Amino acid sequence: MTGWAAAVARRPWIVLLLTVGFVVAAGAWGASVTSRLGSGGYADHGSESMQVERLVDDLFGRQSPDVVAVYTAPDGQSLDDIGPAVQARLDTLDPALLDKPVLTYWNTPAAASSLRSADGTKALAVVFAAGDEDQRIVAFADIAPHLSVPGVHTDITGFAALAADINTQSQRDLVVAESLSLPITLLVLVLVFGGLVAASLPVAVGGLAILGAMASLRLIVEFTDVNVFAANIATLLGLGLAIDYGLFVVSRFREELADDDADVDGALTRTLATAGRTVGFSAVLLICAFAGTLVFPQVSLRSLGYGAMSAVAVAAALSLTALPAALVLLGPRIGAGSWRRNAFARGEARAQRFWGRVTRSVLRRPLATATAVTAALLVLATPILGITLTDVDHTALPPGSAARVTAEQVAAEFPAANSGVIVAVRGADGQPPAALAVEGLRREIAAVDDVSEVAVAGTREDVTLLRAQLSVPDRSQQAMQALAGIRAVDAPASTDVMLGGMTAITADGVDAIVDRLPLMIAVMVLATLVLLFLGFGSIVLPVKAVLVAFLSLGATFGILTTVFVGGHLAGVLGVSQGPLAAGMVVLVIAVVFGLSTDYEVFLISRMVEAHQQGASTDDAILAGTTRTGRVVTAAAALLVLVTGAFTLSTLTPMRFIGIGMMIALVLDATLVRMLLVPALVKLMGEANWWRPAWLPSATSERSVSGQHNVSGQHDAKTGSRTPAPP
Repeated sequence: MTGWAAAVARRPWIVLLLTVGFVVAAGAWGASVTSRLGSGGYADHGSESMQVERLVDDLFGRQSPDVVAVYTAPDGQSLDDIGPAVQARLDTLDPALLDKPVLTYWNTPAAASSLRSADGTKALAVVFAAGDEDQRIVAFADIAPHLSVPGVHTDITGFAALAADINTQSQRDLVVAESLSLPITLLVLVLVFGGLVAASLPVAVGGLAILGAMASLRLIVEFTDVNVFAANIATLLGLGLAIDYGLFVVSRFREELADDDADVDGALTRTLATAGRTVGFSAVLLICAFAGTLVFPQVSLRSLGYGAMSAVAVAAALSLTALPAALVLLGPRIGAGSWRRNAFARGEARAQRFWGRVTRSVLRRPLATATAVTAALLVLATPILGITLTDVDHTALPPGSAARVTAEQVAAEFPAANSGVIVAVRGADGQPPAALAVEGLRREIAAVDDVSEVAVAGTREDVTLLRAQLSVPDRSQQAMQALAGIRAVDAPASTDVMLGGMTAITADGVDAIVDRLPLMIAVMVLATLVLLFLGFGSIVLPVKAVLVAFLSLGATFGILTTVFVGGHLAGVLGVSQGPLAAGMVVLVIAVVFGLSTDYEVFLISRMVEAHQQGASTDDAILAGTTRTGRVVTAAAALLVLVTGAFTLSTLTPMRFIGIGMMIALVLDATLVRMLLVPALVKLMGEANWWRPAWLPSATSERSVSGQHNVSGQHDAKTGSRTPAPP
């Protein structure tokens, strides 16, 4: 970092203009990424249900509809009266969008009774879109306008309709979240830094980070499929982490600049050698944590990793290039725009007094503090034992949503229009299964709860297809239970039974997530341990960091389980009660674990720095907490603002992300960083600093201009610092 600091100090304008120019140009190129991102990718293509999907498509044609339109006859008219108008409207659909002709009450006499409501006022049109999952969801935008009939009330639902609604609403909510959080974030930064100029730098870096992250995704999409949610995550984390990193770097620069004999070049050198190197180390740590999402077979989950890693890499790169260059150019003017000349210094002094009192209190009673906090976190984590998982379904939409209401209506009144459960029965030796065996299986499946009817769809080659109609919405929790009941039915002798349909695809996707989740966690933990071993030069501190991160994670999911699964405060928070969406769980685990260890790096690195310059364990703890307490708390508060804006979304998964992040950040910034970490470091004593002889000592916090002690004063004669009294 020393060489880079010197280069930036010599040519700050060149570094700033080249970096900003490159990012803006890349952002312009990446602006088209949203049109290239997919809307699907939720299925495990190696699962049994997807094998059934491909088998059925090849032998029987598509069985699961993508869009369902419900037409209600106006008062004084019958279904037969509106039939010509409906059929004429449907005839305007481009056949290229369809896998097969639209099935309606009016053109399918054999199935007319199943496509009409019992009271004779409603009828259906069932649409099978062409292409793969992603193409079918995208096609909904072109199909939907051709389903509405002037003068006839039309409700639209189905898998493609629901997925398109959720994707569109999530993107709209993201724009609202950013619009609300950015001004508030700037205001908080002004209060933290005591001036407008210093506060604007992290926000500017955040805006550039979003552009850079979009360019990164634009490059990734050239080589692999990426889901649209990658852009949401890249925007969220790009903005949040760029502001956090900027906060750490700018705070350290102002701290260094405040020294009596420190010039701008020297302040920048020490800033990059300390906070700068820690930012780089933190970014590598987070990238490794998010790389754990790449173990999943679903494109949507891997896309979360692509978006997160892009955001982290760009945010860190800008914080180590454009931001240092701007700091050199501003120099002492970094404090401009303040309501008081020494507002930042006064704020730092107040924060250090507060954190000093808190830390000394913890150091006097480390065992009691650690025991009490650990017990509290474990109690909060207890509800996690009752956690249940599913995937995003129609309940992600608000209760009054037309698509959600229609999905429930179709399940109750038109079960034949749902995907239901597809049962493929394959005979032995290339022969179709015996008719008697198939009939016995059909009767047993029909006896399962929430199965309204089981029909034989036909026989092709050695496969007989059954279609179990459900009286509950596809992919709902009740549908999952019905699927489990069907799976429990024994296959007839000499047959192989496989289950498909939207509910089975969803269940297999959740199973794949549960199966791969331990591997993802293992990747995150191993990468974190190795990097922290190398960064801290300690064996004990990295192990403690991982254990504390899991305590925080457990408490977070315990509260989330209480709210979303248990339903406590669900009405107040405006969320749907039910199992947690497995994909969102993966995201929150990765982000919370990454941020927890990230803040650990900033806190412990200051303790290690102080200890390397001769401070005792107690003095090192005091130095670390007093110097990082304000900035880590501010960083957490800013991320609470950025992610908390997601709670304003009408979508339950978005609120889950927002509420989960807020809970995790508040727990981490209070119980964990303020109390638990200092208490544990105190209890472990000199064991904190033990390392094997082969492990190099941490040098990340040593500057070229002299040994650096974050809590001490600078000696003008020796160029070193001596520990300040507590």
